[in-house]
Amino acid sequence: MTVQDDAPARGRIGVMLPRDLPVQDVLPFARRAEELGFDQLWVVEDLGFRGGLAQAGPALASTESITVGIGIMPAGARNVCFAAMELATLAQLYPGRLIAGIGHGMPAWMRQAGAWPASPLTLIREYTDALRRLVRGEPGPPGGRYVNGEGVVITEVPDIVPPIVLGVRGPKSQAVARDVADGLLLAEPAAPAYIAASLRHMDTAPHTSGLEIVTYDAAVVDDDADTALALVRAGLTAVGEPAWAAHLDPLPFAAALREHRAACSGPQEFAETMPPAWVRELSIAGTPGQAREAISARHAAGATSVVLTPVGPDAPAALDSLARVLDTRT
Repeated sequence: MTVQDDAPARGRIGVMLPRDLPVQDVLPFARRAEELGFDQLWVVEDLGFRGGLAQAGPALASTESITVGIGIMPAGARNVCFAAMELATLAQLYPGRLIAGIGHGMPAWMRQAGAWPASPLTLIREYTDALRRLVRGEPGPPGGRYVNGEGVVITEVPDIVPPIVLGVRGPKSQAVARDVADGLLLAEPAAPAYIAASLRHMDTAPHTSGLEIVTYDAAVVDDDADTALALVRAGLTAVGEPAWAAHLDPLPFAAALREHRAACSGPQEFAETMPPAWVRELSIAGTPGQAREAISARHAAGATSVVLTPVGPDAPAALDSLARVLDTRT
């Protein structure tokens, strides 16, 4: 059994726990996400904020049924044998409720931490292969260029092995996900065109491979569509930066977007002055009905889980507003 086996007919919808949420709101946010009916809660591990495993454990413990995803744990940050023990323990304690995201990590952050490898592609392949073996209770693989688990066997392994998805960009890295992972995690902006392109990189068709395809999207839901579009722009300031190139290339307006970004004084001006059509494509924003349409388009393109990232200063209030997409009566 994997998380995908019992997916709701409408497709899974998750929500992101904001990385800078005040600490007193973290567990109430998790519990409220479950109460509202979200299928998944995703925690992030961004350098300088909070650890992914440290958030996932309490989130699982304070809820009853919601799936908790970790997205992402950088491969260069943890020894694979100990990471496997951590994940196996969580999956044992909370069977069928965990998804683990592994990735390269942001290059600038990883260099700051002294953990950026000469060959990120080699590391992610070796690490993910070893991690999956170890969590299943199989012997670790012999030493590679970066990863050595030879002779290591984890005896306390879960009955339900958690899916391990790769949070990576670009054709070569996404092809690795097909070979050594249970799926792919697409960080924002995960427009339908980008989802389709990623599946092509993995040489697989939508909904036929059994792979998990998780997407992140900045999201605002409001009764007034124009208000939602205006508010969600704050979640799109990073779009257009060099690190997002793989997300932008499949979009029909990619060249125009880059020209617009170059003409702006900075990320804030860029996000505030993007044409509304671009904002709609790069986010999930609008009335509840419009937001559901955007989510459905991502599911149709191949996403198995669409994760909404709240935008705005009041994340708990945004959570209740985003939950309106779960109720087809609104």
